[in-house]
Amino acid sequence: TEPRKVADTLMLLLVLALSCNPSTAATASPSAPHIKPSYSFGRTFLGLDKCNACIGTSICKKFFKEEIRFDTWLSSRLKLPPSYLLSYSGNYTDDAKSWRMVDITRLTSKYRHDRADKRICTSLLKTKTCSLERALRRTRRFQKWLRAKRLTPDLVQGLSSPMLRCPSQRLLDRIVRRYAEVPDAGSIYMDHLTDRDKLRLLYTLSVNSHPILLQIFPDVEGWPFPRYLGSCGRLVVSASTRPLRDFYGAAPEVAADLALQLLAVLRSMGTNDLNYFFYFTHVDAGTFGVFSNGHLFIRDASTLGIIDKEEGSQLIDGQQEYKDIFSCLTVDCQSAFVSCNSIREKHSLVMVCQELLPKLLKGKFLQPVQDKIDSFLQHCADGLTDDQGVNEAVAKLAELLKPLRSCDSRFAYRYPDCKYSDKY
Repeated sequence: TEPRKVADTLMLLLVLALSCNPSTAATASPSAPHIKPSYSFGRTFLGLDKCNACIGTSICKKFFKEEIRFDTWLSSRLKLPPSYLLSYSGNYTDDAKSWRMVDITRLTSKYRHDRADKRICTSLLKTKTCSLERALRRTRRFQKWLRAKRLTPDLVQGLSSPMLRCPSQRLLDRIVRRYAEVPDAGSIYMDHLTDRDKLRLLYTLSVNSHPILLQIFPDVEGWPFPRYLGSCGRLVVSASTRPLRDFYGAAPEVAADLALQLLAVLRSMGTNDLNYFFYFTHVDAGTFGVFSNGHLFIRDASTLGIIDKEEGSQLIDGQQEYKDIFSCLTVDCQSAFVSCNSIREKHSLVMVCQELLPKLLKGKFLQPVQDKIDSFLQHCADGLTDDQGVNEAVAKLAELLKPLRSCDSRFAYRYPDCKYSDKY
């Protein structure tokens, strides 16, 4: 009938108007057509043009559907930030209504990425530009990866990542079994990895093992890392933390709390149920981060080495010296490896006492407490040759700091439990 035709026409016009209106499209359900103007995403910005010399593509849909945004205030003027930055603050949603902050990071600086890409082309194909995938596929190492059924120590020998300097078969099996960029992980054998997946995994391990560590030691199992949400091209997305440097000027009770958490994290990295010993090759003000609930985590795992206390290393020292293009993607090919046997148990504690805790605790407390703190820190920092001395200094420091904390809502990770439990 005529009225029904008119109603149908009006309904169609209304649907078209809604789908073209930016304000309504921003909150539309996922099944609705998404016509809203979005970021002018270039494959170059994300690093998708470099795949499969990239991390993965598991979270690309979120970028293109605007469910990950770079702008803190969620404005509708969606402009991409500069591509030369190493990390970005962003917002993430699953329902277009509630948003949470995330960190979006590159494996290394764009300058280093570009230099490594050029090195791949010039050293492997003798050209200035090339298909990175084609060049890397021709290498002896990757051909071995293609034939391999299992990730074994000889396949990662000579890679610059501290995580792989002393690899055990148990650790390598864990990498394959928990590799999050493939849909059907779970097996220690690489049958479920395509050639493309293998190149992405090898590339990530060669450039920066940070995203792999987040995947194989997830926060939901109690490991002190931010949650891995996925990757797109050469960008990694993880839960947001503020770097420790932001807290150097914090109130004394906050500084005391963070210092105690830092010591507890280092203790858990040395002694845990899985018998892995984690150590840092370098720490700085961005290595650790703090969540909005006051909980401290390892923000940058790129300088973490792992020694398997259960199996030991399956690499003999000679194998560490093997070098190829994958060994030189982010570091100077001439840099020497540290021997697995030279890592001391208190290695990370001494570094943190030298580099981080003095900046966090300096001048925060009244005398004589401040003098005692400074003295214990100095004993710890000087303790490379005296493991027992480091242990004693750290234990005394912790006892001194515990009563200096406070119990209130600023420390949501332990509040209100701290009112009723001696543990806090």
